[in-house]
Parts: sequence; C-alpha cells; structure tokens
Amino acid sequence: MTACFVTGTDTDAGKTVITTGLMAAARRRGLTTAGGKPVASGCERTSLGLRNADALAIQAQCQPTLAYDAINPFALEPAIAPHIAAREAGTALSLSSLERPMRSLLAGGADLTLIEGAGGWRVPLNDQESLSDLAVALALPVVLVVGVRLGAINHARLTLEAIRHDGLALAGWVANVVDPDLPRRQQNLDSLTEWLSEQGGVPCLGIVPWLEKVPWLEKAPWLEKAPWWQAPCAERVADFLDIEPLLAASATTRTPDPGSIE
Repeated sequence: MTACFVTGTDTDAGKTVITTGLMAAARRRGLTTAGGKPVASGCERTSLGLRNADALAIQAQCQPTLAYDAINPFALEPAIAPHIAAREAGTALSLSSLERPMRSLLAGGADLTLIEGAGGWRVPLNDQESLSDLAVALALPVVLVVGVRLGAINHARLTLEAIRHDGLALAGWVANVVDPDLPRRQQNLDSLTEWLSEQGGVPCLGIVPWLEKVPWLEKAPWLEKAPWWQAPCAERVADFLDIEPLLAASATTRTPDPGSIE
C-alpha cells in the first residue's frame, strides 16, 4: 500500500489536477485508489448538500467508489481561507477533527491513497494548528506540486525546506505548468530540477504542460451552475506522470493505525 500527502507551492498550483492524474495512472495499472480532501472551501450548495469541485474530481478517481463525506468531511461555502470560512460557519477545525476521518480513509487499504491539502503547506486550521500538522500526524511522505509560474522556484525551495523541517520525507515533485506564457519556461524548469532533484534528491514524477481544460458539468449533472468547474482531464494528465517512484519509495511504508487517536 502506498499513501502520500499532496501539497502545493501555493493556491491554484494544480494539486487536484495532479492528485487525480496520479490516481488515474494507478488505475491504469489495475490498482485500487482512494483520495481525501479533508477540508475544502469554495463549496457549492446542491440538492445533496455542500459539494466541492476538487473533492468531486477526487471522488471520480476512487476505485472502488467512496462516499463523498469520507473524502471531504469538512465542506465550507465561502471561497476563502479554510480557518476563516470555518469560523464564519461556526465550525471548529482542528487537527483531531481532520485526523480521524483521514485515518479511516487510510485504513481502507487502497493500493494508492492520496490525501490532498488546501492551498500551500502552512495553511492554518485555527490559531494554533496548520494543515501541515495533519501530514505530520499521519506520518505521510509528501508529493509537492509546483505551479510553474513566475516565483515558482522560490516557492518550491521554501516549501521543500518547510516539509523537511517538519521531519517528513518528499516522495516526489511534479512541475505543473499553470502559466502557458511564462517567459523562459524551460530555464525555469531546469532550475526547478536542479534545486529539487539534483541538489534536493527528490524524484520528479513528471512535467505536466499547459493542457486544455474540460467542463465537469456532464459528470455531475445535478450541479446548479454551468460550467461549475473546469480542469484538464485526469486521464490526459496521467500521460505525463510516472508513479513508479511513489510505489517503490512506499513499498515498506506502514499505513498509520486508525485506532491511534483517543
């Protein structure tokens, strides 16, 4: 079993694009998959309750299928920082409240389980805890998604330092081109490879180019807004990803014990 925590260099780095792409790549191998989005803001009210586009995309790549609440236990409506959205909603966000459902998800024993964070590495849950504390509590290796845009090199280096400072291993990194007009794009990619792989020792799982976005409405016809969410097709993203380093690095990793929380 392989389990990782997926973080990004910033908001809109493409964490969900890469999470679903990695899951699609695993499904191609005939592996079972599970994904989690423990907290998500920017949710839409639907006939089924609050729903988040990222969590729905992850749910679509789970094999076997998982209930929405198992994937996204905390859904918040305003598209703002989760701790602020939770405070406005009167919801208490804490490490323990997120840890329990994510341990249950991991206990399902899928061949590949990915738990995706929100924003970047240090997104707060409350005044004392951050979402990075969840990755630490679960002792999961981290996949770093680098949104390739101006500033990405600095953001990637700082995030790498922070993850290692917290005592976690890097399972891999992915370059996700989010600015198709970035000047000197190849030089930026070369610098990322130098700092993260050559000097940092972190395997690159792929370089995903700018891809055409497709609407998700037809896959979730009960959504009220059209188009509600657009993103590159997960199967197309999988064409640019190599999950072998993840599987090899995690071959001896023990899944966290779901009963370890009091």
